[in-house]
Amino acid sequence: MVRPKKHLGQHFLQDENIARKIIASVPAQPLLVLEIGPGTGVLSKYLLEDETHDIFYMEVDRESAEYLPKKFPSIAPRLIQADFLKYPLDSFPEAGRCLEPLTLMGNFPYNISSQILFKALEHRHRVKTIVGMFQKEVAERIVEKPGSKTYGILSVVVQAFFDTEYLFTVSPSVFNPPPKVKSAVIRITRNSRESLGCDEKLFFRVVKTAFNQRRKTLHNALKPITMDIRDEATLPFLRSRAEQLSVEDFIHLTREISLKQ
Repeated sequence: MVRPKKHLGQHFLQDENIARKIIASVPAQPLLVLEIGPGTGVLSKYLLEDETHDIFYMEVDRESAEYLPKKFPSIAPRLIQADFLKYPLDSFPEAGRCLEPLTLMGNFPYNISSQILFKALEHRHRVKTIVGMFQKEVAERIVEKPGSKTYGILSVVVQAFFDTEYLFTVSPSVFNPPPKVKSAVIRITRNSRESLGCDEKLFFRVVKTAFNQRRKTLHNALKPITMDIRDEATLPFLRSRAEQLSVEDFIHLTREISLKQ
């Protein structure tokens, strides 16, 4: 059996009912699916039974990569031993199919779950859906709406390009070893927004700067960006705090800042 490795953030799911619920959360139409970090194959087992999708598995842990084909021989030709964060998604699974919409899923290691999301954002032209297990606090942050203290950078940058759904909470007791926090499964689906309609780099900078000093009004929090703007008091939303702005508000604010610089 594979030993959970702390440095990889491994907490292996053991509850079959939870595994089935996660699989059932994947859209029903035929998809190109990549399971990230299959570990001991609790989710993989049910994916292998599903003939609807074209499924691949990516595992960075050598011990898991050796174990999985022994337990599930049919997984061998679809198993990629690689680090997802370093893998060239633009050529996955092969050059001739690099434009197919991609669904990512898995019991994501908590120490890299945000990085997985940011990579999905970078490849949003390909990634259509994400169904994943996250730390509950992170999951809530991703799906939260404006006006809450939970609403933050992840909420805005993910929701700019994806619709988010909180599906269900998962107890620590269903994992080996049990994490010290609760978990949650969420579904993230690409929305119809092709472009932000503003300077994208400036948008991300505005969002990050605004939330890095979230207790301040944007008038003060954004001074590193707006310091050269003499009439900054006339910019929309600058008397508000970051948590009060929607994605559309941040886009509008970025556009206005860009025009005034």
